[in-house]
Amino acid sequence: MRYSIGEFASIIGVSADTLRLYEKQGIIRPLKDHSNNYRYYNDLDVRSLLMSRLYRSLNIPLQDVSELINGATAQQVQQQILQSKTNLDEQIRRSTLLLKKMDEIETELGQIEERLHQCRIKLLPARYRLKQTSQDRLLKEPYLKETVNEWMELLPFTYFCFRIENWNDAPDNYPLKYSWGMTLTQDDMLNLNVRVSDGVENLPSVRCLSSVIRTSAEDSFTVEAFQFMLDELAAQGYKAKGDITGKLLLNEYIQKAPGSYLEVNIPF
Repeated sequence: MRYSIGEFASIIGVSADTLRLYEKQGIIRPLKDHSNNYRYYNDLDVRSLLMSRLYRSLNIPLQDVSELINGATAQQVQQQILQSKTNLDEQIRRSTLLLKKMDEIETELGQIEERLHQCRIKLLPARYRLKQTSQDRLLKEPYLKETVNEWMELLPFTYFCFRIENWNDAPDNYPLKYSWGMTLTQDDMLNLNVRVSDGVENLPSVRCLSSVIRTSAEDSFTVEAFQFMLDELAAQGYKAKGDITGKLLLNEYIQKAPGSYLEVNIPF
């Protein structure tokens, strides 16, 4: 029996646009009446359509569906389903990592107010950082472009991290030398299969005193900004040692007082 495109679409439960797409991919081949350019479908087209919809429901790409419909053996179909399962396993793994990262970010934001100028000891994980600025000026090194593009696609696993070097040689109110860069923990590097490319810094795991400060857009890093942390270390009998690092937690776009919340980590 012959069916017009409208009849066939209605009976099978797909749109006419889907039928045209499947025809374009060679999945179904309606008969054409050249006198009026109408397309007509028969009962055998139902089998091809239903099998193709089954394959698509298994997350098999449409182009591969066309190949399966047009001459694949049972073994080839099985191999394609196995590949689709592998792809789905990877999607689930990445989605699970994303959910965990979302929980971490949600917790960080929820604790901002209670952590503001409050100190606690924290073990920072090993990290890899791509230095992108000197002070607030963007660097233009040739190796940066490719890696920056790659790491931008890894958000929210990447985060913006500052590093203050040789800070203990500067006067209290003197602006410190710092840099910013996109950063990944070592665990995230491994979980996301990211290679360590040229120009990426390795920041080892370190025990540190951690707190949160709020700065305005005009503020520069000074020792005074985290003096309360140095005082806390001294009170506990510890001495700061090594570069100070931290991360951007939140930009707050308040009209009268825009600013940023930063986590500051001082190793000791």
